[in-house]
Amino acid sequence: MSSVPVFVGLDYHSGSIQVCVVDAAGKVLVNAKRASTVLDVASIIEPLGGVQRVAIEACSGAADFGDHLSRHTGWRVVLSHTGMVARMRSSIDKTDRTDARVLADLCRTGYLPEVWLAPEPIRELRTLVRRRHQLTDGLRQTKQRIKALLREKRLVPPPETGARWTKRYRRWLETVQVSLTTRMVINDLLGSLDAESARRARLDGALRLIGEGDRLIRKLLGIKGVGIVTACTLRAVVGRFDRFRNAKQFARYCGLTPRNVSSGERTGDSGLVRAADPGLKSMLVQVAHRAARFEAKWCTMLEGMLERGKPKCVAIVAVANRWARCVWHEMKVLGEPGLEGLALKAA
Repeated sequence: MSSVPVFVGLDYHSGSIQVCVVDAAGKVLVNAKRASTVLDVASIIEPLGGVQRVAIEACSGAADFGDHLSRHTGWRVVLSHTGMVARMRSSIDKTDRTDARVLADLCRTGYLPEVWLAPEPIRELRTLVRRRHQLTDGLRQTKQRIKALLREKRLVPPPETGARWTKRYRRWLETVQVSLTTRMVINDLLGSLDAESARRARLDGALRLIGEGDRLIRKLLGIKGVGIVTACTLRAVVGRFDRFRNAKQFARYCGLTPRNVSSGERTGDSGLVRAADPGLKSMLVQVAHRAARFEAKWCTMLEGMLERGKPKCVAIVAVANRWARCVWHEMKVLGEPGLEGLALKAA
């Protein structure tokens, strides 16, 4: 293999990969399509020189491929920020060849906007947490369908049933006098509710087992207001807290800070950062609601902002922002606590 330093850009697709290799002067050595396997990609790159860095745009499947390529070859493989790379494209035309060339050039010049390539145990935990949130969304939708059906049939639960989804409310749903068709639909929805609840309970059990073995999750559970789902979601999405330079960067990653839209003499904000994990952002807002009810520090902050005329939604996000920063300061000292505890053992 030649010792000439080369830089590689990979435009990943599930069925194929566009491979572009450039030298230190920017000359294209190869720009060709290959099958999306590690061996096929490595075979075209290895004869061309000493690989300095390989870039892949972050997309579904790219992290898994990049991790396997790095382990197989020992090359430094990084993920790039898809949105930022798109803004750097000099042409309005978009092809696989130009995408791979842009990635290779950004690697060569050192301007590649990188995102964190999570190790495999973190990606596995993300899969589990994501499925748990999907089941929660499904339960919410099923309950909304039941409520919509009751409203359509003008059925109002009596006061003695209490709050919705209690045992008394469930008994009322199972015994209320309705037509045969409506009864079939209600029973079917209740069956879906039970099945989804049972599946979610199994996933919660798996998350608890993982939490017992991971030091970072155990420390998160020691923070007031953090339960097993919140701790596992933070571990899955954030991975390690020390990869952020400061608390503000962490809060921006969570999507809890406003975007600056200053220009000339005008300064202002334009809503929250959009490039964030939506599940993590909504979960942290829910944590802020709980903290503002039960902890004096956050309750005082919320009340002060409301007295100054801030909308409650803005004030709650501000509480979530400050809460997340406090968590970063508490968790950053752990560094990378190891990934061995994240492995889910077979029963």
